[in-house]
Amino acid sequence: MDTNTLFTKSISLEKLGIENAKIQYQLTPEELHTLTLASGQGKENSTGALAINTGTFTGRSPQDRFIVKDSITEDKVWWGKVNIPFTPAAFDALCKKVTAHLSNKEVFVRDAYVCADANYKLNIRVVTETPWANLFCYNMFLRPTAQELENFTPEWTVICAPSFEADPEVDGTRQSNFAILDFTKKIALIGGTGYTGEMKKGIFSALNFILPVDKNTLPMHCSANVGKNGDTAIFFGLSGTGKTTLSADPERKLIGDDEHGWTNENTVFNFEGGCYAKVINLTEENEPDIFRAIKKGAILENVVFKAGSNEVDFEDVSITQNTRVSYPITHIDNIQPDSIGKNPKNIFFLTADSFGIIPPISRLTPGQAAYHFISGYTAKVAGTEAGVTEPQPNFSACFGAPFMPLHPTKYAEMLSQKMKDADVKVWLINTGWTGGPYGIGSRMKLKYTRAMITAALNGELDDVEYVDHVVFGIAKPQTCPNVPSDFLNPRNTWEDKALYDIKAVELAQKFKANFAKFEEFANEEILAGGPRI
Repeated sequence: MDTNTLFTKSISLEKLGIENAKIQYQLTPEELHTLTLASGQGKENSTGALAINTGTFTGRSPQDRFIVKDSITEDKVWWGKVNIPFTPAAFDALCKKVTAHLSNKEVFVRDAYVCADANYKLNIRVVTETPWANLFCYNMFLRPTAQELENFTPEWTVICAPSFEADPEVDGTRQSNFAILDFTKKIALIGGTGYTGEMKKGIFSALNFILPVDKNTLPMHCSANVGKNGDTAIFFGLSGTGKTTLSADPERKLIGDDEHGWTNENTVFNFEGGCYAKVINLTEENEPDIFRAIKKGAILENVVFKAGSNEVDFEDVSITQNTRVSYPITHIDNIQPDSIGKNPKNIFFLTADSFGIIPPISRLTPGQAAYHFISGYTAKVAGTEAGVTEPQPNFSACFGAPFMPLHPTKYAEMLSQKMKDADVKVWLINTGWTGGPYGIGSRMKLKYTRAMITAALNGELDDVEYVDHVVFGIAKPQTCPNVPSDFLNPRNTWEDKALYDIKAVELAQKFKANFAKFEEFANEEILAGGPRI
């Protein structure tokens, strides 16, 4: 188990309004693991990992995420369905209720930080109701040394109280759960939900405001790794598209699996100290690094054991499709020690296209790269959400709209400039379906996707023949080592070629309809990067 030096010092939470609490400060992973088992809040699986249930909420609740609208955020945040305003007075009143709720109770406090690059380091203090939520924060955030803790001063505070439920009519929330950011008080306030990802994404959202506005640094919802020659690759993609899987490459060192910054000093750094991977249908054969990381110190969320055992059934989604594991990055053998890389040489946009239209790999021009970054396309598969009975397009600007407080074009402009300055190659990778849509075609074989990415990284696709996709205009390589040539053209994999053409135009129209809200902010180069219809 990854351990942290046991450190004891006297701290107070009274400035937060939490009084007379029994403070469990900076407990080790072993202690938090043991306390969770002893309190009946979790079980140990066959490999020694802790398995817990997050309760009613097994994923984030985007409609219940708010940002306090004040002098700092009023003119900078892109207000709307993603960034919902909350008044300072309502926040103060609700925060007072939450801290009163935590007073006179046992609470678990952890000091940590985010941003592996010391020039961007942000100290945070996390206050949780449960030991397993505190262990999650130990895994996911960066871990100070005992010496650093001596004079530790938190800049941001996360307060997480799952057992506190808001009264919407009184508190100004939509329902009983909430996740609210206050940039003046520098507090992420979470209540009514035990889903641990709200803590992680709360700090990520804060960084997505702080870094561009205050540090002129691009925050990215991506994974990253580095090759033996020091070449960095980054992988953008929404949940389920393969960010964690594809960045865990035995031939390359992992920088991080989800959140990074790209600086003006030509470096890419990890925000976090751990990984938070989906484990639905996990197998050791397909994802050996993730599978082997599930050991003591890791936390499995909302998984089901096989009958009569403590062995996880990774195919069982009776609780949720969003089964997860959290573990320190040190559970992966092949990691970049300082979690920092140089300017990327290759960028991969990952999409799980369940319509079976997007080529498995294609090369993008700068205009196309900006267009697809702003679009942030993937597709929902039937059965993943209530009411989803057939594939549905899912556009999330910058491959992470729920976490982006600024207008998406702000991030797109920064990325576009950095790509040009660093002369980066940009690729669109479809990890979704081929041979037809979901229900008819089949999921892309992981070995082919890995082979295509390896070929791109090794420069083996630099001098091959390319043909533009008739509808989307993106350049498809006609050959790739260790990949059948017919597989590279999705139209060839469909039995009904005419139907493919019809469905390709239909998907392109969905791209156009989604991009309409960004057109007034986009230049001619970006507009020309869209589908050709």
